Amino acid sequence: MKSSPLLSIFLIVLVDVLGLTIILPLLPFYAESLGATPSTVGLLVSAYAICQLLAGPPLGQLSDRVGRRPVLLVSQMGTFVGFLILASARTLWVVFLARVIDGLTAGNLTVAQAYISDVTKPEDRAKAFGIIGVAFGLGFLVGPAVSGYLAQYGNYYPILAAAGLSFTSIVATYFLLPGVSPHARPVHESGTRWRTYIDAFKDTNLGPMLWQFFAFTFAFSMFISGFALFAERRFMYNAAPFGAKEVGYVFAFSGLVGVLIQAGGIGPLVKTFGESRLVQMGFATMAVGFVLMSGVYYIPYLLLAIALLTFGNAILRPSLTSLITKRVARTRQGMVIGLMQSLMSIAQIVAPVFAGILIQNHFLGTWAWAGGLVCGIGLSLIASAK
Repeated sequence: MKSSPLLSIFLIVLVDVLGLTIILPLLPFYAESLGATPSTVGLLVSAYAICQLLAGPPLGQLSDRVGRRPVLLVSQMGTFVGFLILASARTLWVVFLARVIDGLTAGNLTVAQAYISDVTKPEDRAKAFGIIGVAFGLGFLVGPAVSGYLAQYGNYYPILAAAGLSFTSIVATYFLLPGVSPHARPVHESGTRWRTYIDAFKDTNLGPMLWQFFAFTFAFSMFISGFALFAERRFMYNAAPFGAKEVGYVFAFSGLVGVLIQAGGIGPLVKTFGESRLVQMGFATMAVGFVLMSGVYYIPYLLLAIALLTFGNAILRPSLTSLITKRVARTRQGMVIGLMQSLMSIAQIVAPVFAGILIQNHFLGTWAWAGGLVCGIGLSLIASAK
């Protein structure tokens, strides 16, 4: 296993994630400044996810035929152009256009993971994939903090910073990432793929866990898409409602909690409690975090709720993913990972719209309770998943 390609892909993914997390706390406020309602903000987030769902499989197949590096460059260029259009937006439809362009070319992470698979041996692959998690942890720690700091000078500055990082990732890919020969992979008919997915849900050992994964991603998408607008209407700082700066710092705090958990390693927790118990603890902790958030009006209690949500997410995602992959034969793991990505995309399409409608109608506590309820449903499925 060569370290040079992995170091390059780590830097590229890190820069991409930083660009994403800089936009994350800002986008709802930016759209609101152009006349968007909370439900419209939800549609804006969903539009990106819809385009990503539609474009993801073709981009992956294209990278199989022409190579990872060219497709990664095209994907990164789409993100860069999307950020430039977003920075120049003066009307809401231009914001939608920017997110659609970014979504249709949003293959950065998928192609990066495929590249890692290409350049690593099977026995080294799990460890190599860990660099994606490290990049996301650092990105969610630094990106929102940068966004919060720059937002106090104007909404355009965080977007321009994200565009600059996106351009840097293009340069890094072009100059640092070695090319890999295309791999000829079998192309599966879509009808066969969907039949395989249906059979997976019918599997009594696997199906309940897939529903658990959908419940987790739905609750997490509810939080990510709705928190900024919830906090704007619920919390005050220096006699003013929360804005992009404050939300950015809260997301950075969440990133810090996640990094600390990763630094401790999920391994010792798995050895102590086991993956099934961690899944149970993760759903329960996230549910408590949502319920606590529904009734708090003071920042210290908000940070406690965020810490609980982040801790639950940090132990739940890897434990549940590991359990799911263990329930299928090695020859079907690619299929089940693809199914999980599709479930995540569906959750990211539906949850933001639901969150936006609740917040627009001033059901702030209901938004938080809904996230807790979904986590409770995931928790209730544990018995049938055993």
